[in-house]
Amino acid sequence: MLKAFPLLTQCSYRQQFINYIQRIMPETHHQAILMALAFGESRFLDTDTRQLLQQTGVAHLMAISGLHIAIAALFGWWLARVIQYFLPATWIGHVFPLIVSGIVALMYVGLSGANPPAVRSGLALGVWLTLRLFSVRCSSWQVGLWCMALMLLFDPLMILSDSFWLSCFAVSALLFWYHWCPLPFRYRTGWRWVGVRWLHLQFSMFILLIPLQAGIFAGFNAASLAANLWAVPWVSCLVVPLVLLSLSFSFWPWLAGHLWTLAGTLLGWALTPLSFLQAGWFFLDRRALFWSGVGWLAVIAWRLGSVRKHATISLTIALLILVYMTKRPSETWRLDMIDVGHGLAVLIEKQGKGVLFDTGNRWEGGDSAQRAILPFLRWRNIELEEIIISHSHLDHQGGLATLQAAFPQARIRSSQQGLAGLPCRRGETWQWRGLMFRALWPKTLVEQAGNNQSCVVSINDGHHQILLTGDIEREAEQALLKEQRSALASTVLQVPHHGSNTSSIAPFLRAVKPHAAIVSASRFNAWHLPAKKVRSRYQENRIRWWETSRTGQISVFFSHDRWQIKGFREQIMPRWYHQRFGVQGDNE
Repeated sequence: MLKAFPLLTQCSYRQQFINYIQRIMPETHHQAILMALAFGESRFLDTDTRQLLQQTGVAHLMAISGLHIAIAALFGWWLARVIQYFLPATWIGHVFPLIVSGIVALMYVGLSGANPPAVRSGLALGVWLTLRLFSVRCSSWQVGLWCMALMLLFDPLMILSDSFWLSCFAVSALLFWYHWCPLPFRYRTGWRWVGVRWLHLQFSMFILLIPLQAGIFAGFNAASLAANLWAVPWVSCLVVPLVLLSLSFSFWPWLAGHLWTLAGTLLGWALTPLSFLQAGWFFLDRRALFWSGVGWLAVIAWRLGSVRKHATISLTIALLILVYMTKRPSETWRLDMIDVGHGLAVLIEKQGKGVLFDTGNRWEGGDSAQRAILPFLRWRNIELEEIIISHSHLDHQGGLATLQAAFPQARIRSSQQGLAGLPCRRGETWQWRGLMFRALWPKTLVEQAGNNQSCVVSINDGHHQILLTGDIEREAEQALLKEQRSALASTVLQVPHHGSNTSSIAPFLRAVKPHAAIVSASRFNAWHLPAKKVRSRYQENRIRWWETSRTGQISVFFSHDRWQIKGFREQIMPRWYHQRFGVQGDNE
């Protein structure tokens, strides 16, 4: 019997400090957020809190971000200035505060575990401090480009991170805003107009970051401006300094405990209105990308002159938006095998409506529907009208409850007696938007459907046929060969049982005679699926092989006279890093 033993029994100094702070920190309702602010440990945040912060646009405040690194540097600068107060006048200069601020910021980056966002902010601050120390004059755009270049030199793979692009886009948006839409000179100085400057800054982030929010989060909150106007001063000017003070006085548990309590109280006040502002969140689909840059265009148009002076350009842009919004897809219908890891979710889409075959897996704290299926449906603006559950295993019906809550009108069809809805058994046929659905298996409904009681469905448009097989194994395949051979021939086959060696027998493949086979499996899964023998068996029968573990989402497009299959990493969204980390070899 194999026995496991730890390779290292001693925690790092950072983890020991985290454990110590957890022991002395008083119990507060927002302890998880305080830990995120202190150490960048977002793992303590629950799902509801994460969603609240994201959908109100203040998630950037609840982690060690560039703003908080800058506050830590300012904290160090003030500390150095206090020390200089007790020094002789000849020892007082600008170098010492800059050095201390850099050291404090570096320590804060270390407390974060040197996570990529904190490292990026530390590098950027290091560039700025170096320029100040050596009295180098340069434009803000030069500083921004130098920071980005240094980040990529430090870690080239940072270019793959969404947070890197969020940071770069946000900085570029600020530079663009202050160059193209500056405040009048009278409002730029003095405490009297600090509110105007604050509104000017937050309004720029509100309108200029919409394209990035639409592309990454597929949503937008109309109240995010109000949320940031309220929350940023509380968190950045009050809570974060208290967190830094609490960490500084952690050797005095009594005082540190009171500081943590005060920080938690102020954080609670900052978060109180956010639950009401969360109602302003609404999801955006792919069409939003085209008009999401209207804020940038408005600023450019305002600076270039009136619309009348550029009537041709304005009319061209309006026509492009109109054509993009009204264009029709070249295919008549399509199939998408959504990449849900180990599990199955196949979407049949036509005319903006959909039928979903299986709903992916479920785990503690989430499911495939929340993680992948619902975002995909919302992004493509698809309404589910029917959900087919192949069998009762968790990796095939794990997201059902989530999808039922999102689409309560969708019909449920399955081979299980215990699942309310329409039956999926041999002989059942139905039409959906011109497509003919036919259930080939199982013979009868069962209380709990196992692999060999999976609902097998063929979908036919009169020219092409798809065969969805769930997790059937050799026994069910042999029964289908015996009783339904004439109905098996298909253009595309969903590989049974994730490519397990218990399925895809050679006679079954010869009867189906698919042009392409698509399999849903997670990469590096514990069962080593799909099996090499199965993949070889398909290749021996000259069947094109596609798997989500390499390709990601697999899409098949059908029209009357042709069909086409595309992989996400190969054709839909090809990138150089897909070839290094995702796609291996040719799927032909």
